[in-house]
Formats: sequence, C-alpha cells, structure tokens
Amino acid sequence: MSVDALARAHGAPVLAARLRVTQEDFRVDEIDAFEASGCGEHLLLAVEKRGMTTPQAARLIAQWAGVAESAIGYAGLKDRHAVTRQRFSVWIPKKISPDVATLQSDDLQVLAADWHARKLPRGALSGNRFVLVLRDVEGDRDAIDARLQAIATRGVPNYFGEQRFGRGGDNVAQALAMFAGRRVRREERSLLLSAARSQIFNDVLGQRVARGDWDTGIEGDVFMLDGSHSVFGPVGIDEAIGARIAGFDIHPTGPMWGRGELRTQGEVQALEGDIANAHAELCKGLEGAGMKQERRGLRLPVAGLAWEWPEDRALRVSFNLPAGSYATTVLRELGDVVDMQRG
Repeated sequence: MSVDALARAHGAPVLAARLRVTQEDFRVDEIDAFEASGCGEHLLLAVEKRGMTTPQAARLIAQWAGVAESAIGYAGLKDRHAVTRQRFSVWIPKKISPDVATLQSDDLQVLAADWHARKLPRGALSGNRFVLVLRDVEGDRDAIDARLQAIATRGVPNYFGEQRFGRGGDNVAQALAMFAGRRVRREERSLLLSAARSQIFNDVLGQRVARGDWDTGIEGDVFMLDGSHSVFGPVGIDEAIGARIAGFDIHPTGPMWGRGELRTQGEVQALEGDIANAHAELCKGLEGAGMKQERRGLRLPVAGLAWEWPEDRALRVSFNLPAGSYATTVLRELGDVVDMQRG
C-alpha cells in the first residue's frame, strides 16, 4: 500500500498547501545527543548547509581536510532542498587542522568546531527540530488550529515517509528483484532492505489506525518505552498500563520484519501475521538476508509543537521529532501538502 493510501488518524484533511516553495521554508536542526569531549583526533564541526545533501557536504569536508571520505562521520542524512544544521566529525591525525575559514561558502557555513574523542556514528542524535512554512494555504483557520492542537495532544501514526521508498516509490519492487537474484551494491542493498521492512510496518500501522487502536493498545501488544528502543510484553491492558500509554511513557509497537517469531500474541499477532502473509516474498527475502525481528513504536509524539500565521495564507509550524521519524507524517495528518521538490 502506498503512503498516500494509508489511513489518517485525525480525520479528513483540513487544509491544502505547498511546502518548500523556497529552501528557507524547510529548516531542520539536529538535536545533539552529547557535547564534544574537548580532546581527541576528531574535529567535530557544526555546520549549516543549503541545497546540499549530507554526503555532498561530507565530500567537501574530506577534500578540505585532505582525508578520505571514510574519515568523515555524521549522525543522520538531511534534506538537500532545505536549510539544515548538523554535525560532522573529521579524523585529523596529530590534530593539525586546516583553517576552518577556508571551508566557508554560501552553501556551507561552519558554526562551531571542537575536538572530540571518537568518530560521530550514525544515529548519534536525540532528534531533529523542524521549522516548516506552508504556503498558499486553503482551509478554515479554526479547523486547522484545532487539528494542530489535536496532533500536539495525541501525536500521529509513526509511518515511514515516502522518502523511504525512493523516487517513484519503486524501492519495494527493487527489493523483490534483489531477493529474486538481482545483484546490487552494498549501500543499495541496505536501502532496499529498509524499504521492504518499512512497507510491512506501514501496512500493519495502517490497519491499526483504521481500527482506532494504534495509540491505545490492545491485549497481546508489545510496548516500547518512550525515547528508547527498549520493549516489553506482551502484557494485559490494566489501569497502570493504560495510564502509561495515556501519559506517553510507552507506545504500542509494530514489526520490523526479520528472522524469529512474532513477540505479540492473540489478536495483534493474527493481524501482523495476516499482513506478513500478504507480503510473503518480502518476509522470506528479509529473513534470508539475515534481518532479525525488531519492533518500532506505532505512535509518534510531536513535541514542542507551535504554529503561527505570518501571512494571510502562510502557516509556520515547528516541532521536535525523535531520530528515525518523518516530518511528512505530521503534515499528512493536517491535509494535502504538495512538496514542491518532490511533486
């Protein structure tokens, strides 16, 4: 099922709008998970970039430092058509760094540079802060404000965004071809495996949204602690568990497919099993590739949600999301938003 066809949790769209009319309409800042240690052979650079992918920025930094690209570390990939702030680490033996001023350009600005003990690994961030401007907004302002308040209170389904499935949404088809024997590069293999797992997860979550129990939990659910990957259960939905769900301390989960038995029980396991059977080739391919059963939260909290109307038909929305989640999953609960850089 395509992302567009997935069930919405908060009802019918309340607006239509355009996103990324300009690069400045899409701003993302990494929320750091730690501070620089102040010593070591890795220079930790905080940069602001425009119109540039993260790998492109990494190549520029490697050229500036005179090191191999493998000496560059970064926590996550950031959008090209945006203004983004993120950190890169550069391994510089003997701590003899080129002049940071020579790295500056209109497209890449160095905001801070500190020495650190280790290479920056993937995923080493607490989350991302988004500031998005929607333009040519159509819709009743009171209804839009009410929908945003509902999102702030309840969160949104934690769908994987369309970016996960590649341009034209054909990554799942390519994954099936890979499972059938087509040879791919190592980096492409990782992307296709992720797309296959994401398709199964999204379809499970879509069913839970349609049923109305994606954010409340039912008997047989496995839960994840908020802000971590720790899971427990299945457990019964008693008063204590219900209070923890309502307080956003824990979230129901869905499967990230791989080898091993489903941890859920009863009705939940039956639902997940039915969807797995519908994607039997994907499941078999993922198991054959050595992926292991994991879980992902069904609910996405939208922290620090704020909004304003700077112009008559322009809506500025800001919020924090944990790493691995998508701003587009928040926007789709508002309505039909056309990304001018993706169509």
